Amino acid sequence: MTGRGSPSRFLTAVLHNGVGRYVRQLQRLQLLFSPTAADARGARQFVEEAAQDFARQHPDVVLYVSPHSGPGPAPVLRAEYLNGTVREELIASKTSEEIVQLATKLANQSGLDIIRIRKPFHTDNPSVQGQWHPLTNKPSILTVQGPRLQPQ
Repeated sequence: MTGRGSPSRFLTAVLHNGVGRYVRQLQRLQLLFSPTAADARGARQFVEEAAQDFARQHPDVVLYVSPHSGPGPAPVLRAEYLNGTVREELIASKTSEEIVQLATKLANQSGLDIIRIRKPFHTDNPSVQGQWHPLTNKPSILTVQGPRLQPQ
């Protein structure tokens, strides 16, 4: 926590992702729904129409479809990430297209909480010379001109 009252961190890559090959952070996606409940119509439609397409587009994500018998709890989409985070999204009364969008969003996330980033850049070995910017090695006559600095 910071003085502002909201958590923050420096920008980092999850598990140094991207240094080697890309590893999707979503490990498992589980769809829990009732095959007879009225609010699970979108979930049933997702299973019939879009589940195979989603599985083909995301071959590194395991998709479990778990229909439970009886009037159980509301339909849920449960995402389990490599870092151990588990997120559950309620999909009651959602259409198949909305469930596809939600599943794609969960597949593209890292599993970390969404918090404020302190700086858009960070290094473990900061430069002694300072940060580079496009005007670093330009002559000052080109970069700083004001009413008092005009050449006479």
